[in-house]
Amino acid sequence: MPFLQVKFLAGAEHCDRLSEVLQEAGALAVTLEDPGGTPVLEPSVGGRPLWEQVRLVGLFERDFLPELLARQILLTAPGAVSDWRVEAVEDRHWERAWMEHFRPMRFGERLWICPSNASPPHPEAVNLMLDPGLAFGTGAHPTTSLCLQWLDGMPLCGRRVMDYGCGSGVLAIAAAMLGADSCIAVDNDPQALLATRENAARNNVSDRLLVRPPFDGAPAKVDVVVANILSGILVALAPLLANALSPGGDIALSGILDGQVADVEAAYDPWCDVDIRKRSGGWVLLAGRRR
Repeated sequence: MPFLQVKFLAGAEHCDRLSEVLQEAGALAVTLEDPGGTPVLEPSVGGRPLWEQVRLVGLFERDFLPELLARQILLTAPGAVSDWRVEAVEDRHWERAWMEHFRPMRFGERLWICPSNASPPHPEAVNLMLDPGLAFGTGAHPTTSLCLQWLDGMPLCGRRVMDYGCGSGVLAIAAAMLGADSCIAVDNDPQALLATRENAARNNVSDRLLVRPPFDGAPAKVDVVVANILSGILVALAPLLANALSPGGDIALSGILDGQVADVEAAYDPWCDVDIRKRSGGWVLLAGRRR
């Protein structure tokens, strides 16, 4: 049975409310897409991974009347929507369609991330099983890939790790699977916390993973901090993240563009010696150690 797909562009500031309008109108699924030209970003802590302009896509039953939706959107956000399209699409298993494109990926020497529809290419490797879901973070984006490669090359056995802004939990789970004694995964997005718990259980590391919202006061001391957020958030979090590190602890910061390196380095300079360790697609990984 064919369906109707409604697509339109809107500014990021309207995205949450317009997503609700689509759901209230009976959308079977609502997705957000990059309209092109701007890279996909891992979310800021508690934030939604939005671009300046977002393409919203709603999937509806074939007897849906898009004119009614258009009227409701006009009332909700006058003048906010452009490039309105209504398309007929054939039936398919929408919840599995992404698997046509998501394949096992290797990070460093030991670590692989594999979707549930594929057998690990190297069963003897560290194979983290992960499907895209409620929260971003499969390793496909350069900012995540840089962190995963860094973790794969770190001595983690017996150490305590904190992943701040955990999203899907991929970095904390990878650290646990690579030998960390315990990991703290922090985010203030409830969907991220849910996704992290589910992914941890699936990879049998729940007993070594504490999933929690941000700290009210000083965080627990850890040996390793990894944060894949955005540069402005990293700068704001510098005192908290640096003070979470024990003396001699290691830190990795990602979500930084080339032109933002100096600001992030300056923010962490009172506590840590950090420098550029890796680059990928215009993104930079800063890493170093707590003095």
